[in-house]
Amino acid sequence: MSTEKLSIVIATGIYPPELGGPAEYAKNLAHVWRAGGHSVHVEVFSRFNNLLTGVRHCVYFITLFKSVRNADFVYILDTFSAALPALVMSKILGKTTILRTGGDFLWEGYVERTGDLVLLKDFYTKHTHPFSLKEKIIFTLIKCILQHVDLVVWSTAWQKDIFVEPYGLQKQRCEIIENYYGERYEYVPFQNKNFVGGTRVLKWKNLAILNEVFQDTDVLVSGAKLDLERMPHAEFLEKIKQSYAVIIPSLGDISPNTILDAIRCQKPFIVTRETGLYERIAPIALFVDPKNPDDIKEKVLWLSDEENYKNQCAKIKAYTHTHSWEEIAKEYEEAYLKIK
Repeated sequence: MSTEKLSIVIATGIYPPELGGPAEYAKNLAHVWRAGGHSVHVEVFSRFNNLLTGVRHCVYFITLFKSVRNADFVYILDTFSAALPALVMSKILGKTTILRTGGDFLWEGYVERTGDLVLLKDFYTKHTHPFSLKEKIIFTLIKCILQHVDLVVWSTAWQKDIFVEPYGLQKQRCEIIENYYGERYEYVPFQNKNFVGGTRVLKWKNLAILNEVFQDTDVLVSGAKLDLERMPHAEFLEKIKQSYAVIIPSLGDISPNTILDAIRCQKPFIVTRETGLYERIAPIALFVDPKNPDDIKEKVLWLSDEENYKNQCAKIKAYTHTHSWEEIAKEYEEAYLKIK
């Protein structure tokens, strides 16, 4: 950790008990930074979700003043909702801004609105419906935000490569800081062949195809069952520990936390090939084409085989890569010291 004691504002769209990567990032980095003697203020945008769009952004902007005025840097955990007010306030007060990208807010909303199941990697070149006025405004604002923060942090090079051209980021300062890979939990034997895939009910999550696969006769005969129940992260982690496997076949997942939790729990998993984690987890993953139900079915049946399952478990047990919250916090501190 840096010996310099810093004042840090974390501007996040969500925070536990809300589910999602940014919520866990905000909670865990705040804990590590405070343990290291730094002053941390967490400002959560979602507490104003009961207000109208625009109004809640203005209210959030006003609440940021007190904490941001004394900050060394503002750490932003989304690209739009919390990002816009946080960037404007930081610019007014002359504060350094570091933005960590998560998912693609524009793509997610577009797929939900149109039903055009375009892969994330193809979105900016192959989407089939014109952007709505709202989407055009969002694109313009996200582009402005990404171009004007002091540092953009990507969790994977895959997302960076998707974003650089459409958002004009060729000259933007950026870093890649990988996601959290935790220490392993002890393996817990499964009770039945439940494949955990609990997630938000959104079209890009590809749940329609997933449900179709698990209703197939061959899959039913294999004993494989789909579990889409959602719950707070701590409870969800316990579910994964006791599961047979994890399955995430989305149209694009930059750095899916559920897969990283599966690795921690030493559980085999099936994951979309459209992910920024591809190279990192290739030795232990079963990848699927998210638009091909037959491919997903084939992998489910393959993993339902006892011998194949044991082999996957052995591979995951031998996989030792970790990336702690302490290491992540240190990397952000070092990034700040380089740009301040």
